[in-house]
Amino acid sequence: MRILVTGGAGFIGSHLCQMFLKRKHRVICVDNFITGSRANIQEFLNNPRFTLIEHDIALPLYINERLDWVLHFASIASPNDYLAYPIKTLKSGLLGTHNCLGLAKNKRAKFFLASTSEIYGDPLIHPQIEEYWGNVNPVGLRSCYDESKRAAEALTYAYRRQHSLSVRVVRIFNTYGPNMQVDDGRVVSNFIVQALQNKDLTIYGKGSQTRSFCYVSDLIEGVAKMMAASYQFPLNLGNPHEFSIKKLAIEILRLTHSSSKIKFLALPEDDPKRRCPDISKAKKLLRWSPKVPLEAGLEKTINYFIKKLSACERSRGKKLNYNACKI
Repeated sequence: MRILVTGGAGFIGSHLCQMFLKRKHRVICVDNFITGSRANIQEFLNNPRFTLIEHDIALPLYINERLDWVLHFASIASPNDYLAYPIKTLKSGLLGTHNCLGLAKNKRAKFFLASTSEIYGDPLIHPQIEEYWGNVNPVGLRSCYDESKRAAEALTYAYRRQHSLSVRVVRIFNTYGPNMQVDDGRVVSNFIVQALQNKDLTIYGKGSQTRSFCYVSDLIEGVAKMMAASYQFPLNLGNPHEFSIKKLAIEILRLTHSSSKIKFLALPEDDPKRRCPDISKAKKLLRWSPKVPLEAGLEKTINYFIKKLSACERSRGKKLNYNACKI
């Protein structure tokens, strides 16, 4: 098949590109590198079945070949980044989704939207089922991300109803693994980088808030299964095992043998208190559930960051420079 992946140099997008190339598909990666990394796709550049297009998906995109799938993963998804680039975040979610839907319609391709558990906001039901409409602050600091994804879902289903476009929508819960950036701003990467540098692990609030952590290989397998299925409504993908942030910090300290301490800071605005997916539909419809235990996934991710930090330090000949590590 011929598959286009927007955000293909990003964390999850680069793993998808790798999986599709291993399965002998032709892959077109689109990325503007605002948060993506060239290092994530460097090994694919000499592959004749791989093409990189450096492009902002908020602008119209023209492809002069057949496409079978269009997967829209271009998004500013980490809190550090979407708080720094709120308008770009909205544009990738709104204009970017519109452009990708138009491309899929023109090519008669299947369309995939990488949605998010953030559409549930600070949920009032637990665990979150797909039928839950959410509890989102439409004008808060996080609204640029939350509402762009909610609107992207609405736009996707408008195309399905009006143009009979074949669509797939997955609401992705906390995912982690190699190819995350050192300054990503998400909790797993934050804790690992801080622990490896023996810096304080910063917990916002008391650490009692919960998340569920899905290793990236499990997530992309679920995406592939979703594309192969006939189901065209939103589906949760994530790990249903709930973990407190404080417990995660303690586990990472243990695995890294770090001398870091835990530092508690004020809880950010609209930070969800609990976040855990109900994946009953994914189990039934896709026969999918995550396989990688948290400890095993964290060990792989820690090893990735050890290599990443070492490479960055060697390239600068001095202590880690976060900006220098976006390579």
